[in-house]
Amino acid sequence: MADPDPASQSPASRTPQSKPALQLKSQKFREAREGDWRALNGALDRAERQGLGGFSIDELLNLPVLYRQAMSSLSMAMAISLDRNMVVYLQSLSARAYVYIYGPHSRLKDVPADFFGKAWPQSVRRLTTELWLAFAALMAGILIGWLLCAGDSSWYDVFVPASQADGRDLSASAQSLRETLGSGPKDTALSPFAVFLMTHNTQVSIMCFALGAIFGLPTLMLLIQNGISLGAMLWLFARKGLGFEFGAWLTIHGTTELFAIIIAGACGFHIGRRLMFPGEATRMASLSQAGRLTGTVMIGVALMLTVAGCLEGIGRQTITDSLVRIAVGAVMLVLWLAYFLMVGRKAKTDG
Repeated sequence: MADPDPASQSPASRTPQSKPALQLKSQKFREAREGDWRALNGALDRAERQGLGGFSIDELLNLPVLYRQAMSSLSMAMAISLDRNMVVYLQSLSARAYVYIYGPHSRLKDVPADFFGKAWPQSVRRLTTELWLAFAALMAGILIGWLLCAGDSSWYDVFVPASQADGRDLSASAQSLRETLGSGPKDTALSPFAVFLMTHNTQVSIMCFALGAIFGLPTLMLLIQNGISLGAMLWLFARKGLGFEFGAWLTIHGTTELFAIIIAGACGFHIGRRLMFPGEATRMASLSQAGRLTGTVMIGVALMLTVAGCLEGIGRQTITDSLVRIAVGAVMLVLWLAYFLMVGRKAKTDG
């Protein structure tokens, strides 16, 4: 009588024969790799107790290697259907390793210190070229606005529409213009023009940043346009003999506010530059990198605009002396420059 066809045997009849083979395969698989798993598990236990600060450079570099080996073992164990307990163990080990190697390690209370102490000033310094370009565009706009209005006063109504002027127009007297600078008895801490200025400059900053994705050209035009409006207003007050007073009023909040706009413009230029010239990376990867950098910077820009709004809305009401206003504005400028130039730099070590 012929032997029965193995294929015709039921699964139940084959299981006792396949189970020992599976156990042997799992045992050999484990013996070949268990040393690396134990090393990774020990490193993770140590990291949970003491953190990664006590690890040497070699130990830190070895962690990703052990993690990839564990992931490779997990993949193989699942592919050849090894022991379920082994698969569960490797899944847990790999998940723990991922958190410590690639996950965020900052505690919530450390996030502000890391942002203000490192991320923001360091990111701004990486935009040095774009900052100078944005500054030049704004200054060019101011010069254009002044010269065009000086040549033909009708340009003023084009550059500063009545809806934005809030009484600062060609027909205004020197006294009425002086009152708009915060020295009038009817002035309030947050006048309609102060609210408009805060809203307008916030919009300009956001647009300078967002429009950088169109190769930076709209950002350039927006900075020049904003400068033209400011130059036209400077011309008007100077024409009425109030150039110094207007400059003082502008300085108290403008050193912060205009600095924020320039930084936002630099962010837009950086996005446009990385889009046009991605280097060795793909355009999508280059744009992603630029977005992370400028996104960090723009969070700080929002803070600068808040500070500027307080200086414009409240500072000009409580500080009416022009020299004091200039002093406050100058101090703010020095503080911002010192912060961006000095904070977050690595200390040089001897040897």
